[in-house]
Amino acid sequence: MGGFGELKVDLLCKGVRLGVDIDRGRKGGAGPAGGRYIVLPSGRCVNAAMWGKFVEESPYVLVEVDEKFYIVRENGERVSEVDLVPYPQFYGKRTSYGTPMWKVALLHGVDCLATTVLQKCIYWRKGLGCKFCGIELSLKSGRTILFKKPREFREVVDAAVEEGVCKHITLTTGTPGTPDKGAELLAEIVREVKGYHKVPIHVQLEPPDDLRYIEMLADAGADTIGVHIETFDKKVFHEVCPGKGSIGMEKFYETWARCVELFGECQVSTYVIVGLGESIESVVEGSEKAAEMGVVPYIVPLRPIIGTPFENRFPPSPKTLIYIYREVAQILRDYGVDPRKNLAGCVRCGACSALTEAYEGNL
Repeated sequence: MGGFGELKVDLLCKGVRLGVDIDRGRKGGAGPAGGRYIVLPSGRCVNAAMWGKFVEESPYVLVEVDEKFYIVRENGERVSEVDLVPYPQFYGKRTSYGTPMWKVALLHGVDCLATTVLQKCIYWRKGLGCKFCGIELSLKSGRTILFKKPREFREVVDAAVEEGVCKHITLTTGTPGTPDKGAELLAEIVREVKGYHKVPIHVQLEPPDDLRYIEMLADAGADTIGVHIETFDKKVFHEVCPGKGSIGMEKFYETWARCVELFGECQVSTYVIVGLGESIESVVEGSEKAAEMGVVPYIVPLRPIIGTPFENRFPPSPKTLIYIYREVAQILRDYGVDPRKNLAGCVRCGACSALTEAYEGNL
């Protein structure tokens, strides 16, 4: 499975303009939003941005010719034939509560069902939200619901599993103003789903006040966990993530250590966003510290989301991102941290990062 790694990085950093009439995906959300999932000839999936100021300057255009999709350059030169991941059939169904299933959970990549359990964050209400995050924008636009009830979410899992598009699950949450930081809400859904399905589940939250909440998630049956530091640059951490930054970086290291004890090496991850104003050295050095602990530093470029303070920013250059991917991939090899062993969630999906391609030497 070689090649196309550099094209993936280009699409992650530059996005793709549309030369065909298709839906461009959600504008807001808790993660990299504003894109569609495209399958490259390598078989790997990429979450290519289709919204945002930076996309307007993309050299790539998505076109359709004879019912086939192609990435072309402005001059019409074909770069690659690609496939668009189709919207699943369950999007047209409703839960027993009457909610459209697409408002409860979405298909990420080719086979990951994902949802934000609580679509509000205490930091937004305090004016301390992460400046790149659009978690409450999709709620404001009516594209989702505030809280996903365990049974309601499980009904969507039922439909997605039956359709064959749910091989693993990602559960994230806005941070509530409670000591568990959302762990109890996540655990309720994990227990509900695991009572009916053996699908691997990934959970995401910030470090809770008491690490016993991490144990709760493991006991509930979660398979992998993400505790996202976002950046290893201390100055940027406090400026860009003023709410999350107030708990300090050491709390993340302490939490990762307990997570690795409970979930195992390669099953714990942390988002590391490139393009927030950090130094390259901080990304590489921080990633090594994470890898040394058995944590996967999931490197992604900044995705400027419309409606956030960072909406007019630009992602890093592909050259910078490729350098970082290669450096971090070698670090992962040195410490025996293989992202391909991850059982569920963003690392397994891989659509928002080229870390696995770099690890395999295809970048």
